[in-house]
Amino acid sequence: MKARDMNRDWIATARTLSEALPYLQRYTGAIVVIKLGGHAMGSDEAMETFARDVVLMRQVGVNPVIVHGGGPMINQMLEKLAIKSEFVNGKRVTDAATMEVVEMVLSGQVNKRIVAAINGQGGRAVGLSGKDAQLITCTPSHPDLGLVGEPTEIDPTILHTLFSAGMIPVIAPLGAGHEGETYNINGDTAAGAIAAALKADRLLLLTDIDGVRDAEGRVVTELSAEQIRQMTRDGIIAGGMIPKTETALAAIDGGVRAVVILDGRAPNATLLELFTEHGAGSLIRGNNTPRVPRSGQS
Repeated sequence: MKARDMNRDWIATARTLSEALPYLQRYTGAIVVIKLGGHAMGSDEAMETFARDVVLMRQVGVNPVIVHGGGPMINQMLEKLAIKSEFVNGKRVTDAATMEVVEMVLSGQVNKRIVAAINGQGGRAVGLSGKDAQLITCTPSHPDLGLVGEPTEIDPTILHTLFSAGMIPVIAPLGAGHEGETYNINGDTAAGAIAAALKADRLLLLTDIDGVRDAEGRVVTELSAEQIRQMTRDGIIAGGMIPKTETALAAIDGGVRAVVILDGRAPNATLLELFTEHGAGSLIRGNNTPRVPRSGQS
């Protein structure tokens, strides 16, 4: 590369950092819950990029919380162990044998991979599940689903303790019942419940799609809760997008300022959403919430 080209790149980098300042100031001290879907974890390189972004967020004063899924990894292990897995309305039927695999994969393999990636980039991540420190208490979601839980109580005390120590919580979506049972929780549902309990500034749902699309197939960059409901009634929002938008609406009703659905496979997706003017994906806000600026302004 010629010196002139290198100088041009450095100038562009400096300009980008300067333009990011208002957004960095905007999110200082904010809590941002990030749901990292199994399909969005990708390669080791993608995980490294995600981890670096999370460490940068913490370095500039944001309090990130990672809630992860792991469906593809669970499927692989169940197949390897010849355990049949069934789904009802998109949710995994979880019997005792399946629950053992789910907990092993989520709390072990997946959780520790994310923790190691963040620590490898200089962060201080701590892995836990919703069973730890009574973080998530559940009741059964539906009799047909077995050990699938619905969060009924969230105690975020341990998360605030970790924030105070400068640490990054990485949470596997498992919960405990009132009798000590272990429950499998949908990752989006767990992330939404935790975000609401923390009154998070943002809930970022990192998935394998780039946002909510309108009838013409274009990504809508910002929507109100009522627009989401109308698009669902009209059949524009359908299939796998319905549970994600339902999670978004529940989180907003619970006190989250805004929810963003975005493509977690895109490099630096979280930084683009938080620290650039146009953001990334689809931002969803409450009906009575003033327009949520995707800028450094409040």
